[in-house]
Amino acid sequence: MEIKKLLETKNISMYKLAKLSGIPYTTVNDICSGRTRLEKCSGETIYKLARILNVTMEELLTPYICKRIDFENYKSAVCHRVKEAGDINFIIETLESGEIRKNYDRKWYPECFYLLAMLDYLSRENNIPLCRDYDDLRSMKLKKIIYPAGFKALAAASRNVALLEQSVRESIPEFIRFNIVENEVRDVA
Repeated sequence: MEIKKLLETKNISMYKLAKLSGIPYTTVNDICSGRTRLEKCSGETIYKLARILNVTMEELLTPYICKRIDFENYKSAVCHRVKEAGDINFIIETLESGEIRKNYDRKWYPECFYLLAMLDYLSRENNIPLCRDYDDLRSMKLKKIIYPAGFKALAAASRNVALLEQSVRESIPEFIRFNIVENEVRDVA
């Protein structure tokens, strides 16, 4: 969680954070406003902030150093993880990592829903009951349909919108439920 949100959640002002941590107010203000990048601060500063906010240094830094990759690359990485780990191990690793909820909390909704769709798809394929921890997310979906880049390019090049409509009809149900078109998750090189 970003430092400004932590302050709101814990009902602490920047002034109080500066006072309690011993960090100059101008430094706290610069960090909160984005003028100073938290990940560039000294370990001592990060430690003092984390201690007062009652989070680990890693939790404090994660939103600032965790970079989002292109969605097409993300999908490919997930499919490769499934292929390398196998269905059951992938399900276990995904549930243990908490990555679905972390993506949701970061507001990385396409990644969150893609991973949840993969989890649900693999559960169905392997006759495993769904993990009920994500029932609140299963009732949601993206505002706009996300098509694979290749489908969009082909439809645009051929000026054939019917290709997109066909891809929706042929999409794996667990994915299209979230407005993500996915037809093949096993065929990765």
